[in-house]
Amino acid sequence: MSSPLLQIDAVIRRFTGLLAVDDVSFDVAAGSIHALIGPNGAGKTTLFNIISGLLAPTAGRICLNNRDITALPAHARVALGLGRTFQNLRLFGEMSVLENVVTGMHPRLGVRWPAAVLRLPDARSEERAAVTRARDLLRLIGLEDQAEQPAATLAYGDQRRLEIARALASDPVLLLLDEPAAGMNPTETEALAYMLKSLRSDKLTILLVEHDMKFVMDLSDRITVLNFGRKIAEGTPAEIRANPGVIEAYLGHAGVQFTPRPEGAA
Repeated sequence: MSSPLLQIDAVIRRFTGLLAVDDVSFDVAAGSIHALIGPNGAGKTTLFNIISGLLAPTAGRICLNNRDITALPAHARVALGLGRTFQNLRLFGEMSVLENVVTGMHPRLGVRWPAAVLRLPDARSEERAAVTRARDLLRLIGLEDQAEQPAATLAYGDQRRLEIARALASDPVLLLLDEPAAGMNPTETEALAYMLKSLRSDKLTILLVEHDMKFVMDLSDRITVLNFGRKIAEGTPAEIRANPGVIEAYLGHAGVQFTPRPEGAA
């Protein structure tokens, strides 16, 4: 495994009367798919919000590419290569599929607003490049034939993939996916796993929160487990599947199964 792209160092987050994240540390290796799992209320989304800059930690440090980003606002983290999707879809339903992807490029666009408003040559050139890039991303996720239709008309699984394409439009080095398979049927989930495996590369690292354990076990290189805000385990899927503390944390949570991969599966 390569050197860490993301380092979470002793992060704590307190709310009034609640310790939501309790001294959590882990690294995410560059070029990996790393899962963050745990029962409901374990602190996963809170930690995601801290990593992406929507919440400030009470204590601790976050580094991206060896740079301390703990005090940086969310937009500055995007500029440094952090992209994110959310548990609840946040698409612009009346805009086209293509336009939704183009909106994800705005943090990277360099033309100043007067040039854009006046439609000067630099602005038109940048707009053409953005549309070309957006079409390339739609082709990558298999939605190029639906580029011109309103995003709200897409099937649910396609909307999930569109949100990922929009996050990719900012050219992230680290992509945070918050329950990307939520609400998907088995066929859609399988297609999503295949897509994420194809996206993972030396230039893109994925950190995801997910409750579908088969999806997590089949997809992840490494898994970190939270319970009541604390890290209780970390390791490969095989190590997590056999960890007594993880099994105990999930007892009584319906639908959670640590299904082993078929022998010889990748």
